[in-house]
Amino acid sequence: MRWYLFEDRTAGRLHPLSLARPVFELVCGRESLRRRVQRWFPGTEWGVFVRDYLQDVYAEEHPGASVNDIRTPQTQASLFINGQWLPEHRIPSDGAQHVAGFVDGTLAWVWVQPDEAAAFEVDDLPQMLATIARSKHTIDAGGRIIDRPWDLVAANAQQLIDDFSDEGVSQAPQQPHVQCLGDPRDVYVSPEAAIDPYVVLDTRHGPISISKGAHVQSFTRIEGPCHIARESQIFRALIHGGTTIGPVCRVGGEVEESILQAFVNKYHEGFLGHSYVCPWVNLGAISTTSDLKSDYSTVSVPLEGTPVETGLIKVGSFIGDHSKTAIDSMFNTGSAVGVMAMVLPGGRLLPRHIPSFCNISFGELASDSPLEVNLQTARMAMARRGCEFTPAAEELFRFLHRATAHERQRAMERATGRISIRSAAPPA
Repeated sequence: MRWYLFEDRTAGRLHPLSLARPVFELVCGRESLRRRVQRWFPGTEWGVFVRDYLQDVYAEEHPGASVNDIRTPQTQASLFINGQWLPEHRIPSDGAQHVAGFVDGTLAWVWVQPDEAAAFEVDDLPQMLATIARSKHTIDAGGRIIDRPWDLVAANAQQLIDDFSDEGVSQAPQQPHVQCLGDPRDVYVSPEAAIDPYVVLDTRHGPISISKGAHVQSFTRIEGPCHIARESQIFRALIHGGTTIGPVCRVGGEVEESILQAFVNKYHEGFLGHSYVCPWVNLGAISTTSDLKSDYSTVSVPLEGTPVETGLIKVGSFIGDHSKTAIDSMFNTGSAVGVMAMVLPGGRLLPRHIPSFCNISFGELASDSPLEVNLQTARMAMARRGCEFTPAAEELFRFLHRATAHERQRAMERATGRISIRSAAPPA
């Protein structure tokens, strides 16, 4: 068999998180949908259908996958999976190849026969799959369709619990000065992880898993459900339940019900709550998010500058790739920050909408942040972690700079009379 993940026309509803990656690479619980499906069907051939501008980078990062390729002859049924589906159980494979799964009327997955696949056109793939699915026996796929960025955060705590149950393993730390509160069977610590003395692991509200290469310093408290991925470092932190800390992150201060996808640097004090932070974001010392309004009313988030009601009381910030915050940056409730934004201190609450490639400094918005400086900063940041900012990645961000120009212009127009507008200094 082969399986494919596909993006449909609603992928943009997950901006800014999905600007630089397919929606199925976003994390909820321990991992992304793509990694879950790989565990379900180990060793099988797989492919993806993504937005055109993501094709080169994705093919570079995943050389074993076919990308936007429908030319490969199909001799067996193939499984097509909606990249925004968050499953609660595995897809049936035996005797189910004439079945499609739906969630509240939205296609979650469908088995496609070779003769059906022969007529595919990439440009109209989601519509073709929907048509094929209506000819199948349909069932309730379970789970949910992730439609907006805050859906990932809202679902994270339960997904962490489900992922721990699926793993079916536990290994409590053996150090005598590590205090476990709750059932020690709800703790998994890799033998290759390092847990210093005087760490508290509290599983009374959910399990905790700590992967190989992770290091948790003394005087850290971790409350479940929580997952700390490989090679991440936790510095004297308070980590509340519902939190995922992805690979190679550096985390200190206080974190609550948030997802740090990978390579996030939040070394210093400061509160991060009910937020999603994309890779290569640096949060400076005392950078803090508000996740609750003083009147306890529901929160709206300005996605691409347009306020969208969440229906939730607790919502923090959604921060795109390679964005940076300087010391004492204060994010208002329900903020959206694009990619490669630079947030400088101002001693006041920041605008809730910070477009990609913009600077904020002392309440002033600059739409012409030097692109070449941003790209060089990304090269240097990635090199510090032994990674390369490849030519394909550079072209991706050059495309995003062009594609988000209209959002920056609208932000400048709306800012008139509310915050001042300045021009960034030209690169030296």
